[in-house]
Amino acid sequence: MSTNPIQNEIIDNFKVLEEDFEMTLNYLMEIGEKMDDYDEELKSDDNLVKGCQSKVWLSHKLKDDKIFFSGDSNTSITKGLLSLLIKVFSGQKPEDILNTKLYFINKTGLCRFIGTQRSNGLEAMENKFKIIALSNK
Repeated sequence: MSTNPIQNEIIDNFKVLEEDFEMTLNYLMEIGEKMDDYDEELKSDDNLVKGCQSKVWLSHKLKDDKIFFSGDSNTSITKGLLSLLIKVFSGQKPEDILNTKLYFINKTGLCRFIGTQRSNGLEAMENKFKIIALSNK
């Protein structure tokens, strides 16, 4: 599935919560909690996303010309956001990752949880996905 249908699916999942700030926040944190366990050995400086206020680790594997991502964060909200980014980008070809315009953050209302610091961190995470894609092109 390409990135736009995945983003649309995320938007649909959040639609029922769009008016309830607390429920949306809880759902975002719950999504982060459901991420696969991240190997402690991968929590290295090489996998650390620079520019995030929280600690965020992102690693990848290449299989059949597609990139598969895994990651972790030390904060619940950031981990939820990372989980959604992984959902959008994982299993995609490098060119598709590079050409993706993320729109689900605004359409889901998640932008309400993203202040200046998290906005910088979100941009840093998105850039890390794209740098990995560029290096595997």
